[in-house]
Amino acid sequence: MARKTEQSRKLQKRAEQLIPGGVNSPVRAFRSVGCDPLYIVRGQGSHIWDADGNEYVDYIGSWGPLILGHAAPTVIEAVIAAARNGTSFGASTPAEADLAELVISAFPHMQKVRFVSSGTEATMSAIRLARAYTKRKYIVKFEGCYHGHADALLVKAGSGVATLGIPGSAGVPEEFIQFTLALPYNDTNALDQAFERFKGQIACVIVEPVVGNMGCVPPASGYLEALRAISKRDKALLIFDEVMTGFRLAYGGAQELYTIQPDLTTLGKIIGGGLPVGAYGGPSEIMDMIAPLGPVYQAGTLSGNPLAMAAGYATLSYLREHKDVYAKLDKLAAEVVDGVAAAAKDAGVFLCHNRVGSMFTWFFAEGPVTDWTSAAKSDTEAFGRFFRAMLENGIYLPPSQFEAAFLSAAHTTQDVQQTIAAAKQAFAPAAA
Repeated sequence: MARKTEQSRKLQKRAEQLIPGGVNSPVRAFRSVGCDPLYIVRGQGSHIWDADGNEYVDYIGSWGPLILGHAAPTVIEAVIAAARNGTSFGASTPAEADLAELVISAFPHMQKVRFVSSGTEATMSAIRLARAYTKRKYIVKFEGCYHGHADALLVKAGSGVATLGIPGSAGVPEEFIQFTLALPYNDTNALDQAFERFKGQIACVIVEPVVGNMGCVPPASGYLEALRAISKRDKALLIFDEVMTGFRLAYGGAQELYTIQPDLTTLGKIIGGGLPVGAYGGPSEIMDMIAPLGPVYQAGTLSGNPLAMAAGYATLSYLREHKDVYAKLDKLAAEVVDGVAAAAKDAGVFLCHNRVGSMFTWFFAEGPVTDWTSAAKSDTEAFGRFFRAMLENGIYLPPSQFEAAFLSAAHTTQDVQQTIAAAKQAFAPAAA
């Protein structure tokens, strides 16, 4: 029996009269998976409920922040306690330094950090800082890597831009992106050539060390080491965009996992415990160029707001005290990814998969998927059918072939078994 979603449809129709497309972020519209979006009203642990009362095992986790699961008691209690004292003051609070101390302790290269309200703010601010520090104009990014919607970064971006098939974005003048060099990910030769052509002119290289915005795509062996060596040789700054991977792949993020130290790191998602947040940090020598100490201006009314600081501190404190959670996440994620892949193979469905820790993607392609070119070969219609079948069987996946899925500490073996069983049903027609 099909799940009833009448309330979600009514809510969507109402929202469409008030909000462009009825959504405040494009991927939520479910357009690339060929069905109506669901309206979520409650979450607990690894499960969520929609407006019609349907229950789902959730593999989005608010797109990554909820590593402890929905409504984690330690986070909820911290937010409630902070809210009782007021939601925002537009002034400094003790909680900002408390969270800063935790963040800095996780990243060896980081001596100071600045909090903002989103990952987009963090990346655009880090790039502005890199340009000021190096006195150079050009930046290097990679095809399929999404670093927020700042004008200069919407060049061959992944994420929702890829999902909707938009080449960049309308409203971005060519003049704004003339200093942005978009290179293929995992291609060291292309990087060498760019640095040779623009020798002494590149301010920074910004990269998702493990890409999550064309689906999960890990770095090839030696690739991050090459990025570090090439940028250092030319005195360009290396920026790791760990908005998604920070505190997700390890307590110290991808740079701990791969033992690479960038010059600057951008963060978000987990460091706010599910509330709006972003951050960028690095050595004092660079960070002290930010106002009020230096000439690089950046400000924000709600930067470092008490609720996000409290939620982030509660989340990171838990992770610091329970670092064994990463091994458990890795084990359970391997079980669900391999289990679904095995179900596809048994049904004769072309499917490959990438996984790093608790980040993963099933690509409807023969694979391997190593960059945007290979990711773009995925059969998005097949993914849409899979998504809809999984949803019908109570499994809530990212509504895009080009978005990573996430496992939380709240997921259980029972959740994994339910997911694999749902996949077997989803693939059954292909086996017939």
